[in-house]
Amino acid sequence: MRGLGELEAKVMDVLWSAEKPLRVRDVLARLDQSRPLAYTTVMTVLDNLHGKDYVRRNKAGRAYEYTAADSREEVGARLLRDVLYSSGEVEQVLLHFAESATPEESDILRRALRKGESS
Repeated sequence: MRGLGELEAKVMDVLWSAEKPLRVRDVLARLDQSRPLAYTTVMTVLDNLHGKDYVRRNKAGRAYEYTAADSREEVGARLLRDVLYSSGEVEQVLLHFAESATPEESDILRRALRKGESS
């Protein structure tokens, strides 16, 4: 899985916060635009996200409606796993992370491990 660029991340934020599928014009209208964006730019970004399997699209008349393929948390977990495995040293990276984790991160990891053991 490839990561997200700045505009792709903003588009995904819009889709993750949406309660229903959105068309390109809906996404464009909801984007916080520090600079003006063209409709075709947003359409291209959505097409790229579809190609990367971040979004699903369904035909609605002559246009597509887009939804996030996975939750923000699921995408984050996959991206972390991609980084972890791209290192070639999974065990070393995990051990280094565990040693450098903040107390809050350590608590989260312990809870997750306990939850996994009880399943």
